[in-house]
Amino acid sequence: MVMQAQRDAYGAELLAAYKSPGHLGWEITERDDGFIAAAPWPPRYFSDYPAWTKRERQGIAMAKGRVLDIGCGAGRFSLYLQRKGFDVTAIDNSPGAVKLSKLRGVKKATLRPIAEIGRFKPGSFETVIMMGNNFGLFGSSKKAKHLLRELFRITTERGRIIAEATDPYQTRELEHRRYQQFNRRRGRLSGHLRIRVRHGKIIGSWFDYLLVSRAEMKEIVAGTGWRIRKILSAKGPGYTAIMEKQLSSQRAS
Repeated sequence: MVMQAQRDAYGAELLAAYKSPGHLGWEITERDDGFIAAAPWPPRYFSDYPAWTKRERQGIAMAKGRVLDIGCGAGRFSLYLQRKGFDVTAIDNSPGAVKLSKLRGVKKATLRPIAEIGRFKPGSFETVIMMGNNFGLFGSSKKAKHLLRELFRITTERGRIIAEATDPYQTRELEHRRYQQFNRRRGRLSGHLRIRVRHGKIIGSWFDYLLVSRAEMKEIVAGTGWRIRKILSAKGPGYTAIMEKQLSSQRAS
C-alpha cells in the first residue's frame, strides 16, 4: 500500500487540486513513444451537475438501482447519485482518489482496480457507470471482453452499463496519427495507449488505456452477453454507450 501511494501521481494531483482550489496546476501525461501532454487541472473533476455536459447528464439519468462507479476519481458522479438516493459503491485503483472521494462525502469508496471487479458477488449491481471516458480503463480489447463478462456476472438480470469512450480517429494531430500507425504495426488497436501520469516528483506506473471507435466497441462487446442499446453523441470524439444484457432468446438467435 505504501509503495502504491508513492507511485500515485494521479491521486496526488487530485488531492493537490482539492486542497488549493483556484490554484493553477498541471496534469502531465507521458506516452510510451515519448509524447508528453500537459494541460491545466481539469475543473470537471470537481464539477457539479449544472456544469456537466448534456451528454453526461443524459447518461447519468439512465442509472437505476444499486450502482458501481468504476474509476470514481474525485467522486463527482457517485456524490450526485448518492444525493438522489442511490446506493453507490465507488472504486478506483488510486489511493489518493479513494481518500479524496471519502473526504468529499462518498459513503462507500473502495480501493480496487478494475481487474478485480470479479471479487463482487453475482447480482450485486443494477448499473455500472464508467464515466469520464472510463471505458478506456479496460486497457485492451482482450481484457475488455474478459471484464465485460465479469460485469455480466456481478450485475442483475436487467443490468446495464453506462460507459463513456473516445474515438481516436477523430484527430488531425500528426503525432497521434503516427502513434496509431505505431500501434497497428505492433498488432494493437490504433487507440491502445500505454501511458503514465506525473505530478511533481511523483512518476506513476505505466498502464494501458483504450480509445475505441463505435465500430470497434461493437466488436469488443460482441459475445460478452451485452448489447449496445443506445449511443449518446455530441460534437467531438467523445460518446457514451448504454449497454444492456442480451436475453437468452436474443443470444440464441
